[in-house]
Amino acid sequence: MKKISIIGAGNVGSTTAFYIAEKNFSDVMLIDIAEGRAKGKALDLMEAAPVRNYDAKIDGSDNIEDIAGSDVVVITAGHVRKPEMSRLDLLEVNAKVIEPIIQKIKQYTPNAIIINITEPVDALTYYIWKKGGFESKKIIGMTGVLDTTRLREFISKELQVSTADTTALVIGGHHDYMAILPRYARVEGIPITQLLPKEKINKIIKHTREAGTEILSYLKTATAHYAPAAAIAEMVEAIIKDTRSILCVSACLQGEYGIKNLCLGVPAIIGANGVEKVIELQLTIEERQQFEESETVIRNAVEVLEV
Repeated sequence: MKKISIIGAGNVGSTTAFYIAEKNFSDVMLIDIAEGRAKGKALDLMEAAPVRNYDAKIDGSDNIEDIAGSDVVVITAGHVRKPEMSRLDLLEVNAKVIEPIIQKIKQYTPNAIIINITEPVDALTYYIWKKGGFESKKIIGMTGVLDTTRLREFISKELQVSTADTTALVIGGHHDYMAILPRYARVEGIPITQLLPKEKINKIIKHTREAGTEILSYLKTATAHYAPAAAIAEMVEAIIKDTRSILCVSACLQGEYGIKNLCLGVPAIIGANGVEKVIELQLTIEERQQFEESETVIRNAVEVLEV
C-alpha cells in the first residue's frame, strides 16, 4: 500500500487516520511530539479494524524520521483557536511550530505531496512552499474543501434535500473573506439562485463563514475535527488514486487569476502530482471583488512572515 504520514495526532489527525483507513487505500503513520500519544491512538485505531473491516495499517511514533517514504504528508500540528481569537492570530506562533517540520519533510521524504491544515491555512501553506522550496503543485492547503462541504450541508438543510445532490464552490481564503459563489451552488444542476430567495442565500453564506467559529463557541477548548478530517481524506484519496477530482483547495498560484506568489482557495484538478491544474473561473465584478479582498488579507499576512 501507499503511505500517508499525518503530523499531529490530535483530534483532526487521528480522525483523518480513521477516515483514510476506512477507505482502505493507504497505510497511515501518525506522528506527534507528545511521547506515546501517536502510538496509543494508532493501537486504538487498529483494534477497531476487525469491526470496521479495514486492512490498512496504522502506526504511531514520536520520531518524525518515521515519515520517510511517505507519498503524502498531512500537517495538522499547531495551536488551535480560542473563542476570542481569529485564525490570523495564530500566524506567527504556528509558523514557529511548522518551521522545523518543513525541514524534516525535506530531509526524510522530499518528494511527498504536502497537505496543510494548520491555521491560518492559506498563509502557512505559502510559508511551507517558500520556506521549503518545494514545487508549487505539491503544496496544497485544505481551505475550500472544508468550506464547500459546510456550504453543501447548509443548502441541503434549507431545501430539505439530500446532500449527495448538492455541489458548490468556495474560493478565496479560509476566513471571513472567503468568496462564496451562489451561481455555482447547485442542487441536481439547478442553481440555488433559482430555488431560494436572496435573503435565505445570504443567511446560508453567513452561516458558512461562521461555521468554524460556531463550533468553537460550543466546544470552548477544541475546534471542529470531523468535517476537516473528512475533507483531508477526500484530498488524500484524490492524490493516491489519481482520480483527478475537481476540489476547491488552497493552491500556490503562479499567475492564475492574475496572482503570483500567493496561496488562495481555487478550484483545481487534484491527482497523483498534487495540483494538476488550476481552473480559472470567469468571475463577475462582485465575485472578483470578494476574491481580491481575500487576496489582500492573505498577502498582508504573508508579509509578516518575511519569506
